[in-house]
Amino acid sequence: MEMPPVKGCQVTDCCYNMDEQCHALAIQVGDNPTHPICDTYAGQTAGQCGDKAATGNVGACKVSVCEYNESLECIAGSIMVGYQQGEPDCLTFEPK
Repeated sequence: MEMPPVKGCQVTDCCYNMDEQCHALAIQVGDNPTHPICDTYAGQTAGQCGDKAATGNVGACKVSVCEYNESLECIAGSIMVGYQQGEPDCLTFEPK
């Protein structure tokens, strides 16, 4: 199984975000079923983080009620991350 890439990230105040691209080696999406929050989010106060050469991938997804979740792994081809109701969420989330 390959980790799906984070195709884009609109959360520009995250230290892993460079030019609306995620540069964390792997992100984790949390287990809040109404807000699939990117648990890897870290504000700019953390300084610059991540690896500019790396492309973000989904390492784990704890949102078991998502159509793309299989055994807590993301099976989507790729995901988008952005703000939803003030939280950095997985915008690819589809309820089962």
